[in-house]
Amino acid sequence: MPYRRCGASGLKLPPLSLGLWQNFGDEARYSEARKLVLAAFDAGITHFDLANNYGNPPGSAERAFGRLLREDLHPYRDELVISTKAGYDMWPGPYGEWGSRKYLVASLDQSLRRLGVDYVDIFYSHRFDPGTPLAETMGALAHLQRQGKALYLGISSYGPDETGRAVDLLTQQGTRCLVHQPSYSILNRWVETTGLLEQLEGQGIGCVTFTALEQGLLTGKYRTGVPEGSRLSRPGSLLKPEILTAELSGAIARLEAIAHRRGQSLAQMALAWVLRRPLVCSTVIGVRTAEQLKENLLALEQLAFTDDELQDIDRAASGCDTTLWPPNC
Repeated sequence: MPYRRCGASGLKLPPLSLGLWQNFGDEARYSEARKLVLAAFDAGITHFDLANNYGNPPGSAERAFGRLLREDLHPYRDELVISTKAGYDMWPGPYGEWGSRKYLVASLDQSLRRLGVDYVDIFYSHRFDPGTPLAETMGALAHLQRQGKALYLGISSYGPDETGRAVDLLTQQGTRCLVHQPSYSILNRWVETTGLLEQLEGQGIGCVTFTALEQGLLTGKYRTGVPEGSRLSRPGSLLKPEILTAELSGAIARLEAIAHRRGQSLAQMALAWVLRRPLVCSTVIGVRTAEQLKENLLALEQLAFTDDELQDIDRAASGCDTTLWPPNC
């Protein structure tokens, strides 16, 4: 596995990280999830991306990963990078979401108990909170790091202005923002159009992206409709059937043709396209099976693009923005 340095830091991450959101935490599928995680670790994927609300019910993904740590991965804890987040709705009442000190401190304590660990490697503010002073949110992150409950700090889906303010506030606290986790894909380029990528590079902040496959749109699975059991077919999915316009279907077909000329699947090309940027130290994948994981890993065998290929991809995707997580959402 060709590990990449995360910004201007000593931490290295695998180019593919395993996200444990929608396909993890279901007790009925624990054996399949266990097989997936162990296959990922054996392949050199050392970074496992969680959040307090991942799984169904919320918290079950951390509990399932905690069980894996106890039963299988405990001897390898120092070879793992475990990240978790807090920011979205987690428990009832006024203190169970957003970015208050009360919520963030309580949430990380709960996450540590579910995981069965003394610390996480990275703790994120999962989303910008417009109702809480940013100094309070960043102060809470710095406090948790000083307590030894998080080795590194990060933010997710913050816009450029909010990112700059967060970085300054953490610096005033005597610490730093290690990593930003934004959405980014061929069909979702807000990090390019807003200048966020250049900002992160200039400040030495690593970039760990998510939704490189746009919840399955860039796998080609929706080429002829909505397969049974796919994300778009499930209640509560971020994807809605109306997203499958003729324009988007045409763009996906054109992108698939470019991928085939490169000798890759559409999904492999989509992952490689995100990882072509040196600033992107990792992208989070949300595969469901060990077989899907193997397919995604093949993307690492061909990360280079010619200028002509990049121009063809830009033309193919033009006018089909499917941003599911805009900044500050």
